Amino acid sequence: MRRRDFIKGMAGSAAAVWPLAARAQQAGQMPRIGVLTGLDEAEATRRIGPFLQELQRLGWIDGRNIRIDKRVGAGKADTMRKYAGELAALAPDAILAVGSSSTEFSIQATSTVPIVFTLVTDPLGAGFVENLSHPGGNVTGFMLFEYSLSGKWLELLKQVAPNLKRVAVIRDPSIGAGTGQFAVVQAVAPSLNLEVSAINVRDPIAIERAVVSFASSPNGGLIVTAGPLAAIHRDLIIALAAREKLPAIYFERVFAAAGGLISYGPSFDDAGRQAAGYVDRILKGEKPGNLPVQAPIKYELVINLKTAKAMGLTIRQSLLATADEVIE
Repeated sequence: MRRRDFIKGMAGSAAAVWPLAARAQQAGQMPRIGVLTGLDEAEATRRIGPFLQELQRLGWIDGRNIRIDKRVGAGKADTMRKYAGELAALAPDAILAVGSSSTEFSIQATSTVPIVFTLVTDPLGAGFVENLSHPGGNVTGFMLFEYSLSGKWLELLKQVAPNLKRVAVIRDPSIGAGTGQFAVVQAVAPSLNLEVSAINVRDPIAIERAVVSFASSPNGGLIVTAGPLAAIHRDLIIALAAREKLPAIYFERVFAAAGGLISYGPSFDDAGRQAAGYVDRILKGEKPGNLPVQAPIKYELVINLKTAKAMGLTIRQSLLATADEVIE
């Protein structure tokens, strides 16, 4: 082989494994990241914040050496489907999909662009990946929690309010995670002698009407399951629970911090930071299909003692001692 041909062959081999970001920069283009979420603008900014902060810590600064295109679906399926197609058409180096719906629409839009998801409850059952340890294809990410966690919400709510007889589960029936979480609560309820019903998350008027109707009978409580619509209507749900004196447990710390009684779930901020780490690795040449899907390793119990006192509830010291945070 002539020396010139050998050098040409070596250059071709190097280009094949050269990181996407390096190739983009060499061509005079910044790497591009798409972000899709079903939340509204305020919630999207809060959820994506830790992801952007971690990217910056890793050396990726929007507008300087990377371009980030964000699309916010505000809980509207048609809008999210449209935005997923728009992001895929931009041919970004990776897409961050926040939540199950965003992930589903992103996968429908592209089978080649790397997708990193966060806050997905059952990626295997939903068909997003073929295997958790070795996803294959163009998709990987970070689970929100396993469905079994939903049963723990019922147990904790019963500990906080021992006189509880009925529980309404606020869920979004249009997403698989909403149905799955409710099913687990239903399965656990008989062992705690609790009656369970569902309140479907739709518009604010429907939510208020359903909660007020449920509260018309005594000894009731609420479980607010994970989903973008619950996050969008967070302030309304917390206010209704306080006004109607309904003990309520939520899936994320921010609810308890905003006045909700109790929350139990993983750190959403941690998920965002971890997703940034995966995007960084993808930009440096790793394949998403080789990055394992990861589940949370820690769950946070937060109790708002001020809200408990306003509801006339006395929280046992043994439960307070196990809390990661007590808000007074």
